[in-house]
Amino acid sequence: MDIKLAVSRSGHDKDRLYVIIKEEANLVYLADGRLKPIEKPKRKSRKHIQIIKNLPKDITEVFTQENFRNEEIKRAIKLYQKQTEIRRK
Repeated sequence: MDIKLAVSRSGHDKDRLYVIIKEEANLVYLADGRLKPIEKPKRKSRKHIQIIKNLPKDITEVFTQENFRNEEIKRAIKLYQKQTEIRRK
């Protein structure tokens, strides 16, 4: 499965990091494992998110199984936030 992270660019959840779990024509379904679990994903227009390309290998390795859980989503988001924080310093 091709894992994509996305940042919300508008709305009350602006700048929040999500994993894209499903894509349709103009919509994406996002989960963060906490407030928006896989069971109840957030539906958002494609134009209101920014997809993060070129994810580091250790983040994509979190999702080794076909069926991933909220715990893996939380872990991947946390890893990405740590890595971007290190790069900014």
